[in-house]
Amino acid sequence: MAPENSNDAAAPDRTRAHPAERFAPSSQVFDLDAAVAELSAEPTASQRGHRQKTLYRHGTSSLSLFVFERGAELREHRTSGTVFIQVLRGRMVIGAGGERHEVPAGRVLVMSPGVPHDLRAEEPTHMLLTIAIQSPAPDGNT
Repeated sequence: MAPENSNDAAAPDRTRAHPAERFAPSSQVFDLDAAVAELSAEPTASQRGHRQKTLYRHGTSSLSLFVFERGAELREHRTSGTVFIQVLRGRMVIGAGGERHEVPAGRVLVMSPGVPHDLRAEEPTHMLLTIAIQSPAPDGNT
């Protein structure tokens, strides 16, 4: 498979358009139902039972779509940005900063930067993830 930083956006072994091509427009509208269908049709899920696709990335912000099988998990991790987890379909249990949150479809969980979190899909679930990493202020404070 071509490396992510390859300039060859039309590499024959790519399953998706190269990120440089996907993220180029200055504004985009996403059909989430169509994106879920496309993602679900990809040949294999990861070993942890989910598929994911970054829909948009600009600077320090990103928007990603996840499709989880029932029981799929992401182990504890953290990010340096504010995290917005929006469940579009299904239900997740998310551990965040020592608390457990039931997050059904139609709900959003927001976490401050650096909060350790993990998640588990209690049923087939579609999730939209937004991460906004804050740049440090010139004086080193955020």
